[in-house]
Amino acid sequence: MDKSPIHEDLEQTRLTFRQLVEQADEEQFRRPSNGTRWNNRQLLFHMLLGYLILRALLMLVRIFGRLPRGASHAYARLLNAGTRPFDAVNFLGSYLGGNTLSSARMVLMFDHVIDKLHRRLDAETDVDLARGMHYPTRWDPFFKDYMTLADVYRFPTQHFEFHRRQLTLDG
Repeated sequence: MDKSPIHEDLEQTRLTFRQLVEQADEEQFRRPSNGTRWNNRQLLFHMLLGYLILRALLMLVRIFGRLPRGASHAYARLLNAGTRPFDAVNFLGSYLGGNTLSSARMVLMFDHVIDKLHRRLDAETDVDLARGMHYPTRWDPFFKDYMTLADVYRFPTQHFEFHRRQLTLDG
């Protein structure tokens, strides 16, 4: 599998995140986002969080991808049943993270996680990238019922681009 498109997406997103954060002022950070309950700073943290959780999502595929498909299907159903608590934790985590971390810290964390993902992706084999599992489709619009490891690497960029359109930094 050609990994270069994933690497390019990771790098482009790194540059975009840095630009969004570094060009915004405090008033823009406090401005409400469009279509979420977060302000722009909190939404930017949520966009970072999509990459931070990727390592856990990759680990899940490595585990469940070696088990019978029914195991991940049952796990996805269980997680779907817990959507309300997940939504509450997801909101609160981004609210707190956005209010706690400085802009510089968010950029540093984004750079760090992207560097780790590049190294991890380089170590993946084609067999690894083809392994997959069922995901809780109610947790995120970009989770498909069944996702390969390659799909999971693409998830946070889809998530990022969706939320990028909800930022109100330049208005």
